[in-house]
Amino acid sequence: MTTFKDLLSKDFQAQLKDLGGKSTKPETDINGKPTSQSIMKQGDVAKQVKRFNSELIDDDKVLFMQAMSGVAPLKHEKTIAQKPQKDDNAIYRRANAEGGDELGGVNLSDMQALLNPVAGEAFLSYKNPTLQNKIFEQLKQGKLRWYDAVDLHGSSIEDARNAVLTLIHHAKQNGETVVKIVHGKGTDAIIKTCVNGWLRQISDVMAFVSAPANDGGNGAVLVLLKRNKING
Repeated sequence: MTTFKDLLSKDFQAQLKDLGGKSTKPETDINGKPTSQSIMKQGDVAKQVKRFNSELIDDDKVLFMQAMSGVAPLKHEKTIAQKPQKDDNAIYRRANAEGGDELGGVNLSDMQALLNPVAGEAFLSYKNPTLQNKIFEQLKQGKLRWYDAVDLHGSSIEDARNAVLTLIHHAKQNGETVVKIVHGKGTDAIIKTCVNGWLRQISDVMAFVSAPANDGGNGAVLVLLKRNKING
């Protein structure tokens, strides 16, 4: 329990200790009378005691300080306004609005994809027989620039399928030939397995390979799409 003495300042406690160590019995001469030096010391002590008593804490303040004992003051921290995060996955909104299954009349089979599971660390590779080997090698080496991408982390199979179809649909509309799909690895690599199977069912996909390390490695694929024919 906090005592009254605990509530006093260190300076006052030091004064009390100092006063306690001084004798209050006056020094006397041979005739038994107080000496002038003793009278001066007595006066100094009296002044210090008077000053100390005038600065004692009143009862209300003592009760308040006892109630607040052990309470730590709150720290005032600056409030930092957070900037809105950039939406790097607008593909999902497009897929939900447009319906991925209906894009380009493509119907992808999840079952067909899941019947050929791949490991999380597996390197994915697919090439249409009509594609030149030189272009395929450039894709593998990451020399072909990709234009748009989608991240499928945390998505369901349905959401992932719609997002893949939406990505490819918009890439074709915009004349883009290379896109990136981040499928992740995961314990069972379900989404990676599906992406591997879906892409093989899409006629516009000419090739795909696991991305270089700086683009996601075996957790992503670079997809080469068929170039749109120019109407003359």
